[in-house]
Formats: sequence, structure tokens, C-alpha cells
Amino acid sequence: MMGERKTIDSTAMLLMVFFCLCMGLQQVALKAVADAIPPVFQLALRSGIAAMLVALFLYYRRQALYWKGGYWKPGVVVGVLFTLEYLFLGEALKYTSAAHAVVFLYLSPIFSALILHFRVADERLSRLQWLGTLIAFVGMAVAFLGREGGHADGSFSAMLLGDGLALLAALAWGATTVVIRGSRLATIPAAQTLLYQLVGAFVLLLSFAWLTGQATLEPTPLALASLGFQSAIVSFVCFLIWFWLLRHYQVSRLGTLSFMTPLFGVGFGAWLLAEPVEPGFTAGALLVMGGLILVNGANGLQGIWAKAAGKRRPPTLEDNVRR
Repeated sequence: MMGERKTIDSTAMLLMVFFCLCMGLQQVALKAVADAIPPVFQLALRSGIAAMLVALFLYYRRQALYWKGGYWKPGVVVGVLFTLEYLFLGEALKYTSAAHAVVFLYLSPIFSALILHFRVADERLSRLQWLGTLIAFVGMAVAFLGREGGHADGSFSAMLLGDGLALLAALAWGATTVVIRGSRLATIPAAQTLLYQLVGAFVLLLSFAWLTGQATLEPTPLALASLGFQSAIVSFVCFLIWFWLLRHYQVSRLGTLSFMTPLFGVGFGAWLLAEPVEPGFTAGALLVMGGLILVNGANGLQGIWAKAAGKRRPPTLEDNVRR
């Protein structure tokens, strides 16, 4: 369960590029149809649809459900954390831009890496990774404060609230990763873990949407297209990819390419939603992404530097003997 995971290879890199592209578009798709389907209700519906797809996938694979023998306990925990992540995200998109939401949401690898540093021996952070963590948090502060204007209605505090909710979503996602990595869920097929999360999110988010009067749907073509993308691609295909990666690769290294997700999110937000790209927020986002690169790519960078230093050093007596 706590065995060693592989470092990033070409397979992981390609899967992460696809994952980042889709997840960067996720917030944009949610916000684009918010008037037709409130974000929280859309997240509930997509979770229910994706849960049915996962159940069909498990039936096709003839996989029995893992719920006895203590599996259900961490399953309930990740279901609640998954719900909190998307509850915070759905509410955040009511107050802040899609670009802001995606940047703050993808601080989650920093949170999971910090927690795992104190719990798992092969996930300990190096000095370079600690530097990256510091840079990412400085970037977060700059992104929070370095902006012009604020919410579309002129309220700075509204956007600040939305950004804070997106940050809470990132913390919930990071905690979910740690629970999966450190529990019996790490030993079962990824689809099983995903089913726990999707069922939990469907029940809890649907209840929240109903109680808060957000369970409304205007079936426009764009709204249905967004719901289809969210259900089939994001909540089914992408999450299966993510959990498969969690089982096979080191968690703190999986974000080697995750810095592209905020880039995709900001780009799609500016292109599809005409969201302004504020200089202060851009500077903070770049710092966040730089920190993510250091945290998740520290081993690769140190290897490159070591090779470069080895080539530059003068030959020693031992080198001459070997020749």
C-alpha cells in the first residue's frame, strides 16, 4: 500500500497533458452555462451521470465492488472530500472568474505534497521543493492582492470570497489525494475509488442544490454540451486517468506538467468568456506555476544540473586512470 511509485515517464507526461487540457477547460465550461445550469447543480448531475458510466465500466470488466473489509470507511471519507472540493468550486464560480478559480484550485499538488512529506518516506520534499512551495504561496498572495477592480459588479470582496472558496477546493482535493495514497483505496482499481467519490458527490451536491434553490435546468444546446463534456470526459475519462496515475506514480511528481492547467484555464477564460487578464493576477499565477514546477520537477532539474556540473568540472586523476 505504501510501496514505491515510479517517477514521471513519457506515458505519464502524455496523460497529464490531456488531463490538464480538459481540467483547464472545466471551470470555463461550468461558468459559461451558469445561467442555464447553476454550477453546483451541474456538478451534481455530472457526478450522477459519470457514476452510471463507471458502474457500467465495472460491470463490463466483471469487477466486484470493494466495500467490505474496511474499504467503505476511506471510501466515505473521499466521497465527502470530493463533494467539498466541488461544492467550494461551484460556489466560487458565482463570485470569481474561471481563470482565478483554476489557478487557485491547482494549488492542490502543493497541499498534498506538504501533507505527504510528513507521512510517507519516499514523498519527502527536498530543499528545492521547499523553495518551490514558498514561491507558490508567495504567488498565491500576489494573485489575491495584485488585481485591478474586482468582481463584475465592482465588488472586490466578492471576487476575494470566490478566490478563497477556490483555495478551499484545492485544499479538499489535496486531502483527497492523501487519503487515497495512504489508505486501502490505493490497492483497489481506480474505477472503484472514483465510484465512491461520484456517488457521494451526486447525493450530497444534489441535496445542497435542492435545499438552496439551485436545482434548475434550462436545456439549451450549449448547456447540454457542457454537461456532456463534464460527465463523460472530465468526471469519467479524466478522473480514471488521474486515479490510475496515483496508483503508479509518485504523487509529488505527478504535477510535473500540471502547471499547464492554469495556463489552459486562463487562456480559455480569456478566449471563450472574454475574461480580463489582470497584470497583478498574471504575475501571481506565474509564480504559482513556477513553484509547482520546482515542487514536482525537482528531481529532474537536479539531475540536469548534476550532469551539467559534471561536464564542467576539470578531469581528476581518477578520470585519467579510467581513460
